[in-house]
Parts: sequence; structure tokens; C-alpha cells
Amino acid sequence: MKPALTVGASSARDAFALPGFASRARSYSGRLTLLALSLALASCAIGPDYQRPASAESAQFKQAAGWKAAAPADTVLRGNWWELYGDAELNQLIERLNANNQSLASAEAQYRQAKALARGARATFFPTIGLDTGVSRAGQGGGDSTIGTTGGVSVSGSNAAQISKTYDASLGVSWELDIWGKLRRQLESDSASMQASAADLAAVRLSQQSELVQSYLQLRVLDEQKRLLDETVAAYQQAFRIAENQYKAGIVPRSDVTQALTQLKSTEAEAVDLEYQRAQLEHALAVLVGVAPSQFELAAREQVPQLPAVPLSLPSTLLERRPDIAAAERRVISANASIGVAKAAYYPDLTLSATGGYRSGSLNDWISSPNRFWSIGPQFAMTLFDGGLISSQVEQAEAGYDQTVADYRLTVLEGFREVEDYLVQLAVLEREAVVQQEGLDAARESLRLILNQYKAGTVEFTDVVSVQTSALSSERTRLTLQGNRLTASVQLIAALGGGWDGVTEPIEPTE
Repeated sequence: MKPALTVGASSARDAFALPGFASRARSYSGRLTLLALSLALASCAIGPDYQRPASAESAQFKQAAGWKAAAPADTVLRGNWWELYGDAELNQLIERLNANNQSLASAEAQYRQAKALARGARATFFPTIGLDTGVSRAGQGGGDSTIGTTGGVSVSGSNAAQISKTYDASLGVSWELDIWGKLRRQLESDSASMQASAADLAAVRLSQQSELVQSYLQLRVLDEQKRLLDETVAAYQQAFRIAENQYKAGIVPRSDVTQALTQLKSTEAEAVDLEYQRAQLEHALAVLVGVAPSQFELAAREQVPQLPAVPLSLPSTLLERRPDIAAAERRVISANASIGVAKAAYYPDLTLSATGGYRSGSLNDWISSPNRFWSIGPQFAMTLFDGGLISSQVEQAEAGYDQTVADYRLTVLEGFREVEDYLVQLAVLEREAVVQQEGLDAARESLRLILNQYKAGTVEFTDVVSVQTSALSSERTRLTLQGNRLTASVQLIAALGGGWDGVTEPIEPTE
């Protein structure tokens, strides 16, 4: 309990015993209240007013034209960015995620807690009214005597005691005036924390959506990989039969048959391995949409979702929608207001209180004019000595503010880095896909020619195996690149805060 200096005192009197005192007290209380409100409105809140911290800025992104320094604007609508991939099944999965994802449910509950905390801080601006009723028994004893109790019963003997019963009913009002702005700073801090929690919820939603879209796209690429391997197995089975027939005819040695069989079984094993990878992605999707893996299944299909057309010029306002940046800045606002809350402890608290009711020793005439009582008066409470506790709390608040500023600046820098990374990745993968497609076309043509030559008996089967292996590797590399480009596009969208609605001049993807 802190030592406090009390200025002013509560006055308690029987209303019937001091005629006119109640009206004078009400007049006095009214003037005091008006004076205190005037002081509260005229004074400024203790502590520094918030100013956005300076952070690293860039006139534009190195990897794209049309960028400028960002300022958080996470309340801007992002739209259904996943629809850029043109997949109806993906859209349905996102709807299930929004409704049933447990990470979202947890973040939403945290937001409701922060919202309730801010509402509680706002409630401190209003008076507190309480009703208290009760009955008590008390005794005072000692001596050899005969004593009559309140109920008219006599008790005699050396241990006789006087027993009394008291009935109380009172209504109390208490109101802390925010002269120094402590309550305002607390509301400012809690409101900023609530807004940060709302941004955290948006960040979790965007993260979970991004994870689902990436997993879904990878699963569809695996379906395409499986289809390719199944087709390759069929082709290798045909090559194996050719080699076996030629061996039986005495045209080729037994080694050609064993090589064809080895290649066939190796490819079959690769196809089986994809089943495990696909199952893992399917299980991950099940958790994201809030169901048990045993209750979730996606049928395989041959079509991979389209790669979105990335705009030629991306405005920096897109980065401003990142919820993690907004959350970091709002935590700076909260920490800044907490400094004012800590500094307000140096100043006295002013509380206006009033209590009135009835007190009687008998239930029959409990609520009657002679039994009325009341008290009214202001109270100043101020800490005179605390061994440096308040100053340490102020230093903690200031250090906490410095930490949130550093976190905010780091979040901004990380945002710039992520966008730069994914822009570079998409540009490099696009050029790589062009070159890879040229190599794949050449591998397909080489495979067609070498098979014809083998059937004609002009080349060894080892040459066929070498070309087949190269062609299959090129096909799988093409699909891997396609999956990487799709994943990078999702990561870029998430890094931009969710989509690029309203941006024109798209770059058509190169398949």
C-alpha cells in the first residue's frame, strides 16, 4: 500500500441532525465538480504525443518501377486475391478456411480480448455506482451483570455480553477525474493495442490463406508430375517390350533388356514416392480448413492452375496494406501512451465520492428519516515516497517504446526485402522457364529420333536410356519451375498485403 497524502476529507453526518447541511454540501460538490472538469478539459495529458518513428525509406524498389515510400494503410480492401489463379476448387477451400481455421479462431479470440480491454479503459471515464445492503451482529461483553439484549431477552452471569444487530443499506458514487490525462493515455494505449490485435488477425488470415494456396498449388503440380511419370512408365514399358522382342529375335544382347527393366522400375518407384508427398500436402490442407485428415480428400486432376499476370508497374500503396507493418506501428502508439500512464503516477489523483443510505438496529423502522446517513467530499491521493518505484516504471515504459520502434523499423525493412526477393525470383524464374522450354523441346525431338534409330538397329540401347533419362529430367524440371513460379507469385501477393487490385498493364506469363 503506497503512502499517500490525503487532501480533503469525507464528511459524514446524520441528515436530520444538521438541517440545511445537505443542500450546502450539494452546492459545494457541484462547484467542485465543475472546477475539476474545467481543469481536466483545459490540461494536457501527461506524456509525449505520438509521432510516427522515422524508418528506412526507398524512393522505389530496385526490381520494379513505380514504387515510393510506404505508409501503413491496412484497412484498404484487398479483394479475393486467390481468384487470380482461376480455380473454383481453390476458392471453395479458402471459404472453408475462413470459416473453420483454428489459427484464425485463436487470433479472433485475442482480438475480442483486446477489444474488451479497450472498452474497459473507456469505462473509467464514468462514475462508479454501487449498492450495498447487509445485516450484522456484534457483541461486547464482560463482568457479572444482567444485560438486556435488543430483542428484549436478558442474559445474566459473569460471561454476559451485550449483543446488537445492525441493518445497513447504502448507495455510493465514486468518480476519478482525469486531470493529468492518465485515463486518456491508458485508453489511447489500449485502443492502439486493440487495433494492433485487429491487424494481427488480418496477418494470420493472410498467412493461413497464403499457406493454403501454396499447398494447393504444390499438390496440383504433383498431380501433373504423377501424370508425367505414369505416361513415362507406359513409354518405358513399350521400350522394354521392344528390347525384349529384339533380344528374343537375337538382334540385341540381354543387357538391353535388363537396362530397359531397370529404367522402368526406377521410374515406377519415383511415381510411388509422389504419393507420399501428395498425401502430406493433402493432410496439411485438411488442418488448414479445420477438419481431420481422414475426413478430407482431393481428387487428382491433370490441370495446373494458371499463373497470374504480374502487373508491369506495382504502386507502393500495395505494401502499405501489410497488416504486420500496421500492427507494429500501432504497438508503437500503445507503448508511447504507456509512458504517459507511467508519468501520471507522479501526480495526485482526485476522486469525488458520495455515499448515502439508512442504518438502524431494528428492522421495523430501518427505512425511515431518523436513520438516514450520508457523506460527500473530494479526495486527493499522492505518493510521497516509493523508493524510486515510479521512476523505474517510467524507465521501463520508455525502454519498451524504444523496443517497439526498433521492431517497427525492422518490420518495414523486412517488408521491402521480401518484395524485392520475390520480384527477383519471379523475373529469374520466368527467364529460366523460357530457356528450359527450349531445352525441353530439343530433348523431346532427340528422344523421338533416338527411338527411331534404335528400332532401325543403328544405335545401342544405352544411347536410348541416356536420351530418355535426359528427356524425363527436362520434363520434371519444367514442372518444378512451374510450381516454383506459382509459389513465388503467392509469396509476392502476401508480401504486398494481398493482391494488386486496380493495377493495370499486366505482363503475360511465359509458360
